[in-house]
Order: sequence, then structure tokens, then C-alpha cells
Amino acid sequence: MTGPSSKSLRRSVFIREFIKNPFKVGACAPSGKHLARAMVKEIDPGRDQVIVEYGPGTGAFTDEIMPRLTARHHYFAVELTPAFADVLRQRHPGAHIHTGSVANIEHFLREEGLPDRESIDLIISGLPWASFPEELQRSILDPMKRVLKPGGKLVTFGYHIGKAMSNGRLFYRTLPEYFSNVHQSPLVWRNIWPAWVFTCTK
Repeated sequence: MTGPSSKSLRRSVFIREFIKNPFKVGACAPSGKHLARAMVKEIDPGRDQVIVEYGPGTGAFTDEIMPRLTARHHYFAVELTPAFADVLRQRHPGAHIHTGSVANIEHFLREEGLPDRESIDLIISGLPWASFPEELQRSILDPMKRVLKPGGKLVTFGYHIGKAMSNGRLFYRTLPEYFSNVHQSPLVWRNIWPAWVFTCTK
């Protein structure tokens, strides 16, 4: 499923879901290519990696992830919104797309035939952290810390406007509790809502 009609469908599904539940979706439009390319730089074609995508939405990051995968990679995604998961399965029929909450990542690892402790090398997250209250943030970060390998990484992003939101500021303050190093990229201006990329190492 490619071409302009595919992009139109993805955008219409995204906008519909945003109107239904703006706090769950977290943005009024999918992320752009410049942000997406900055998000996938930790994919290493030269080594074995278990790569999990959290909250792929309609696939802005997925579209950049899939061409970079090799036989040395084990990839799957976890998407909470069924309509988004359906779009992803149409666009990437070979990808493993699980529908559910990333708070249950240990369950999805077992479904993938992987250990449910310290088995993930890289998490690429499209979750709208600034929309989440502290309890929800920690319900995701706690199991994330359990399943990441030592030295494993979370790559996520935050909108410039998110730092004006109390839950956004809370998230940035919380990250050092879970990760030994948190690196913030320069601002990606060429995106609908300029954004930073955060690379967090366990």
C-alpha cells in the first residue's frame, strides 16, 4: 500500500483518532521525515539487535525503521490503538505488530519467543509522554528498565511545546532515575512542532 492515497489514508486515520482521544494520540499530525530519520540512528546493521517500537501510530518512524533492518535484527512493534495497528499491518505485512499496552512488554516478549528480562537492545518510542500523568509514565518506564539489556537504549522525542507542560517537565526530570545517561539532540526544527530526540542509555 503506497503512494498518495496511502498517505491520505494514514493522515485521515491519525486525525480521526486524535479527535477521538487527543491525550492518547498526543499530536494533531504524524511526525515528519526529518524527525523520523533522527530517531533511527541507533539501528546498527553490523550487530545483532532486538528492536522494539513503542507506539508507532500510523508508521512515521516504522517507515524509516523497516528499510534499515537486516537478518541480524529482531523487530516488533506494540501499538495501543487498533486503527493504527491496522494501518501498519497493511503497509508492512511482514512486520510483527502487537495491539496492546507497552506496559505489558514482558508479555509481548514471551509471545515473540524472547526472554522477558534484559532482552531488548533498542526501544524507539513514539509515545506522547508529555500527555501522560506520572503514574502512567512510571507504569511504562518500570517494565522498560527490566527488559532493556545493560547498555540498552531508549530513543524517544519531545516537542518543544512539551516543556511548557507539567507532565512533560516531569518526564524529563524522571528520565535520570531510570537511565545512566540521557542525551538531548539539537532541536529538529523541520517538523510539525519542533522536537528534540532523547537517547537514554540504561
